[in-house]
Amino acid sequence: MSYRILCVEDNAEIGRLLTESLAAAGYACDWVRDGEAALALLGAEAAGVRYDLVTLDLMLPGVDGLEVCRQLRRRDSLTPVLMVTAKAAIRDVVVGLEIGADDYVTKPFAMPILMARIQALLRRGQRQAPSDDGLASTPPLVCGPLVIDADRHRVQLDGKPLQLTGKEFALLSLFARHPGRSFSRGELLDHVWGEEFDGYDHTVNTHINRLRNKIEVDPARPRFIQTVWGVGYRFAETPEGQGSPSSAPGAERP
Repeated sequence: MSYRILCVEDNAEIGRLLTESLAAAGYACDWVRDGEAALALLGAEAAGVRYDLVTLDLMLPGVDGLEVCRQLRRRDSLTPVLMVTAKAAIRDVVVGLEIGADDYVTKPFAMPILMARIQALLRRGQRQAPSDDGLASTPPLVCGPLVIDADRHRVQLDGKPLQLTGKEFALLSLFARHPGRSFSRGELLDHVWGEEFDGYDHTVNTHINRLRNKIEVDPARPRFIQTVWGVGYRFAETPEGQGSPSSAPGAERP
């Protein structure tokens, strides 16, 4: 399978290094040097332009990388975004993850590490993509007011569709399939980000908080994803008094 990658990088030396390395690895690659150009290409899907992954510098002239990520996530929750940034402070990484980025590397970086991160994100994106190969569909998973449709990569809450990123959907699906089981942050990293991910454990906390803000009435008192102090997190066995999660063939698909 041939992947197409958009590199958003204002530094000419790094941009050339990225595009040459990606081309040598067999990827089709477009390179732009500012946020406006990136948004123009990302909005050109109707013209047949579609990217499988975006590498995104945060410090860009004009529209910065964070705003590019925000606008992309408003219309596209699945395309992986890898932040490539010189801003190594934890707060900058957290902001990027909170608005929907999937992973990050900090400058200066080793090209083999960047390539490994890209390959890992592309593999996970392929696993998360809905299947249209004619195989039997998986019934939606019903968890009280939540309906999780793995085949269509869609979630409903109280009958209304939710916009989740790929990581948020993967976390929610994992929790819902194992109600009552406690997962450590390390286990969640392995299951959702992959064993090759070598980022910080706080990545999990950031995504859990963002997911709670979307599915919980009161994120400070969660009814679905509960904190297990000293361990990690678990999905409530009977959220808000409902029955345990079940596969319901007759449930309406989102």
